[in-house]
This record gives sequence, C-alpha cells and structure tokens, in this order.
Amino acid sequence: MKFIITTILNVLIYIAFFSNCRAEFSTLYEQVKFYQNRYKVQCVEEKITDNNGNGFDSLYGTRNMRTILYGIAYRGGANNFYHKFNKRENQNPLPSDGLENLCKEGFSGAVYLYAKNFASSAKEVTVGNNKLEYRQISGNNSEEMKQIIEMVYEVITQRRKGPIYFHCWNGWHQSGYVAAAILKQFCGYSDEQALDYWVRNTDGASRGYEQIKKRIVEFKPFSEYEISKELQPVICPCSKEK
Repeated sequence: MKFIITTILNVLIYIAFFSNCRAEFSTLYEQVKFYQNRYKVQCVEEKITDNNGNGFDSLYGTRNMRTILYGIAYRGGANNFYHKFNKRENQNPLPSDGLENLCKEGFSGAVYLYAKNFASSAKEVTVGNNKLEYRQISGNNSEEMKQIIEMVYEVITQRRKGPIYFHCWNGWHQSGYVAAAILKQFCGYSDEQALDYWVRNTDGASRGYEQIKKRIVEFKPFSEYEISKELQPVICPCSKEK
C-alpha cells in the first residue's frame, strides 16, 4: 500500500511539473526526490549528459553534466563544439537550446563561470510559468564565491527556487572548482576530499591548473550559510571515492 501511495504521489508531481514547466514543491525533500528520480544518478561522478552533450535529451545544450547537490545544484559545460545543429567554438556560453531546456526542466538559474562572449547571450529565459536567470560569475575571489554559495543556499531554503546549473566550457575545471567549494560548504568535504573530487572529475585533464587547486584548498565555508547535519544526507550525493 505504501508503495502504491508513493507511486501515485510521484506521478502527480510529474504531471504538475510537465503541465506547468515547474512544480511548486511543498518540501525540499519532494524537490530532491523529483530530480533524483528524473536524472537517475546517485553519485557525484555520474554524468547526466556526456562529453558530446548526449545522454539526457531534455537537457541537450549541456555537456558533462553532473550533480553537485540533488535537486539544488548541478555542474557541467556548454555544448557548442559538439552541437548537432548549431556548432560553434567551444569557448562560448550556453547555446539557446541549452538555456531553454534548463528552463523547461525547472531550473531557476544558470551561471557562466567565464566572461568570454557572455554579452551576446540571453540573460533571462521564460518557458511556461518558469523563468531562468542567466548570470556571469567566475567565483575567483571571496566576494564572487560568496554570491555563488548564497545562490545555492537560497535554493535550499526557499521552496520557490529551482536548481542552478554552474558551467564552464567543458564541465571540468572551473565548474569543478565551484562544485568542490559547494561540497565543502554544504557536505562537509575536507580540503583533501575536495581536491580529490576535482581531480577525479576532470576526465583525465587535471595536469596543471595549480591556481584552481590552490583556491579549492584555500576555500573556507561561510558560517552564515551553514545547514544542519540532518539535511546533509538528504541533499549530498554519494561519492565512489569519499
């Protein structure tokens, strides 16, 4: 009986989501479970879209997309060079279909972690009743990193905010750095665990990048954005190495 009731509730959430573009989840748990079930990845290493941008068709326009926090924060790249229809140079922000698809998936924001060519991109996308804000923040100093952590914290604490997608070009280096900081802030990763996480998720391209590695180790969580220990296992994905 419990299984039947749970199944019915999940179906109702899916219907609401796809009818209105974004469901208004009544609890964080509902939001987390929805995206867990939808993307079917459990650990931080698992990809939702692959290096060519394939895998989950409804998120086409992204590359190497991975979970940072279930239903709250995701990381990856922008699918430009491997795009099937609108190929362009790799060093660009998200293509228009990437932004639209994230909006359709209920995301409230996307953050481009480089500045190159951002001026030519849309800064806001609306599909149905969902609006996605597209911002450029690099996170290379304490003030910008605080903005990023605050954005994630607002998704955790405000039920009307959908997930945020943090991306660079390939979904390896800068997005990995930001993700490592988020995992230190909200999941209690140590300096060593955060650095190891970054290395393991560069798909073999971890040589060099000493400045990024230094920033990962030096990042200290902000006390004003702490969450409870009870909440951590709800939103923090497993790690195959942690």
